[in-house]
Amino acid sequence: MPSGDRRTALLRLAGFGALLLVAFVVISATGSFPSAHDLRDWGEDLGWADAVVYVPLFVVVNFVVTWPVLAAAAGLLFGTAGGTPLALAGVTCAALAQMAVARYLAGSHAGRLLPERARWLEGFLERHGALSVMETRLLPVLPYGLVNYSAGLTRMRFRDLALGTVIGAAPKVFAYVALGGSLTDLGAPEAKVAIAILAVLGVVGLLLLRRQVQADRAAGGGRPELA
Repeated sequence: MPSGDRRTALLRLAGFGALLLVAFVVISATGSFPSAHDLRDWGEDLGWADAVVYVPLFVVVNFVVTWPVLAAAAGLLFGTAGGTPLALAGVTCAALAQMAVARYLAGSHAGRLLPERARWLEGFLERHGALSVMETRLLPVLPYGLVNYSAGLTRMRFRDLALGTVIGAAPKVFAYVALGGSLTDLGAPEAKVAIAILAVLGVVGLLLLRRQVQADRAAGGGRPELA
């Protein structure tokens, strides 16, 4: 594990972030991500092996491509029933990989890199573990990657991140997989159900997280109240 002072750890993390940003810009500028037609052709060429390579590819590509796109790809390739468990496995493994990278780059400073005003986040994640992860997965606009990397900078256990992701991400994963499988007909019942699920989860996620943070604050954690 890397060692050194706090500044060195921060520089390592900044360098990694810059590398991901460059990769994202290159992919966006060159249009390297395959189209729906390309994905179907790729799946047909691989045959049964596409299900084997999907999760490892998900983990790697998710470093630069947002997970809903990859979950939608599972809907295109495998349908909703087959694609949902594969996409959920991909989301969970990718979360653990991103957490591990952040933890590795932070080295011995994991748990001491967040600024003072953000220390409440570390305490919140450590105290509530899988429950806090589950609630963040339900939020409508909070990027999964941000939670994954932030967890790596704390002392949260990997099993808590995995459990919270499996439970909290499952409904969203299903919705995006269903949308991906209905790209040619967004008026289909399956697509409408998926959109409704995403809308409901957004509201439920905000309410759950607000209640949890308020309860934690009342218990003496000193965390800011959500408006």
